Amino acid sequence: MEIVLILLVFIATLLWVLWQPFFKQETTQQDAALVASAQKSVREQANIELYHEHKAEIEKDFREGGIDEENYQYLLAELDSSLLQDVGTPQKATPTTRSSKPFGAVWPISLSVFIVVFSIALYLKQGTLDNLMATPVSNHNMQQSMSAEQQEQARQQQMLNYIKELQNHLDEKPDDGEAWYNLGQTYVGAGEFDQAITAFEQVIRIEGEHADLLGAIAQASYYKNNQQIDAQVQGLIDRALALDINDPSTNILLGMHNFIAQEYQQAIDYWQRVIDANKQGVNIAALQEAVVEAKARLAMPASNATTSGPELKVSVSLTDEIAQALANGEDKVVFVYALPTNGKRMPLAAVKLMASDLPTVVTLNNSQAMSPQNNLGSVEQVHIFAIVSKQGGAGIKPGDYKGETHHIAVDNPDTISLVVNDLVEELVE
Repeated sequence: MEIVLILLVFIATLLWVLWQPFFKQETTQQDAALVASAQKSVREQANIELYHEHKAEIEKDFREGGIDEENYQYLLAELDSSLLQDVGTPQKATPTTRSSKPFGAVWPISLSVFIVVFSIALYLKQGTLDNLMATPVSNHNMQQSMSAEQQEQARQQQMLNYIKELQNHLDEKPDDGEAWYNLGQTYVGAGEFDQAITAFEQVIRIEGEHADLLGAIAQASYYKNNQQIDAQVQGLIDRALALDINDPSTNILLGMHNFIAQEYQQAIDYWQRVIDANKQGVNIAALQEAVVEAKARLAMPASNATTSGPELKVSVSLTDEIAQALANGEDKVVFVYALPTNGKRMPLAAVKLMASDLPTVVTLNNSQAMSPQNNLGSVEQVHIFAIVSKQGGAGIKPGDYKGETHHIAVDNPDTISLVVNDLVEELVE
């Protein structure tokens, strides 16, 4: 009897949903806006919750000595940067359409008959509530069991599908500025910064030059330039702020850049300007979280964490020619790090110093790993690099100086000599 009642309630609910449009006869734009706002609120809340979870994991590793102060700061900066990219540029509203054509009675009658017949047939075949519920539960468990890698692949596929939809739409309507804007934002999320800049420039062609568009181009150019503000990016920033001193895109970018540079008060000032302006479409809650984090960093004590596991002592020096070339300019950042021999690019240990500190001996150990699972103790051999960065960013780029040594055993007790002796002219994949 219970299953019959449940089935009847289920059928009645479906029929109510089915016939409601027929009696109501219109769907308003306000309803669509409420749905979009709710979906956005859920996404924003999920981003903030994930931020707190990852931050707690990093802080736990730091307390337990799994990472040192420098890598702790680096990982938190990357985490905050990821959160802020999600709120970096306010999204333009998606236009909604309303149909005034009345619904006919044929299709709801046909679907109603189908629902009733299908439900009765399903009950006769399955017979129990457990069987009726088996498929949804199975699908839910399957979704929960997806690995993080599978979820990321699904997200990437959704992004690619969305890009194709926008491109097809723009083939038919090349002067749709909103579609170009959404395409540019999607390209930024996919890391295709050149394409993003081109899309934003199309919006300027259609709508004219506005602060938010210049700020969007500045952001894409900044990420393309390995999070460095060069003359081109600074020019875009200046033009955007001249049009609107409170432009969210530009101020969030400047705040993030200062946060990464550990200039926390400046970061707070830029973010607070956006919060106070309270413009529509900006994730104020995420910015407030970032301000709280920056204020906490201002009072953060220095680390005295200890470490265990393998250690590699590396003597880092420059050739006379490179030392002389560097002596004529400003002091450069030097990164010394160990990579696994399997081709992965995530450092197992990394140290940051200045060219003026060389020659010196550095120690690579597990406290300098980017994650507790990927450290010197997780491998038997490593490649060691020393990079004198031209622009101060991590990674190897043209114009940098480098030194490298390969296949070093992590239990090597000797001091390893590493000489920076080569100019990076072009990158080879």
